[in-house]
This record gives sequence, C-alpha cells and structure tokens, in this order.
Amino acid sequence: MIPARYGALLFPLVMTFFMAGVVSALLTLVNLGPQPDFLLLWLVNWVLAWCFAFPAALLAIPLARRIVGWLTAAG
Repeated sequence: MIPARYGALLFPLVMTFFMAGVVSALLTLVNLGPQPDFLLLWLVNWVLAWCFAFPAALLAIPLARRIVGWLTAAG
C-alpha cells in the first residue's frame, strides 16, 4: 500500500491518466474518424497528452483551490 502522504501527487497522476485518455480518444476520433489503426493512434496521442496533462495539473490544482476558496463562503 502507498502511504497517504503521497496522495497529493497520486491524485493528479490518476486523474490526468483518465482525463488524457478520454480527451485524446475523442479528439483522435473527431479529427481522423474511424481508422483501422485507431487504437495505436489513440495510444500515441494518450501518452503525449498525459505527458503534458500531469505537470499542468500539478500547477493548476493549487491555483484552482485558491480560486474556489475565493469564490465560496467559509462556512
């Protein structure tokens, strides 16, 4: 089992893994249509998308938390 102290890193890792997969599948399908090698094209795009999504999430999550804090009432 992974120690809880790694949760702040594991959450964006897992979240971006799934989000990059879904978005890259949709965009690959929209831009290229059904292709015989769709799975390979999608996997290549997924890896590329995830390589950008994970570091972006590490930067965006603290900023998003701050913005949500400003927009919501303490209570």
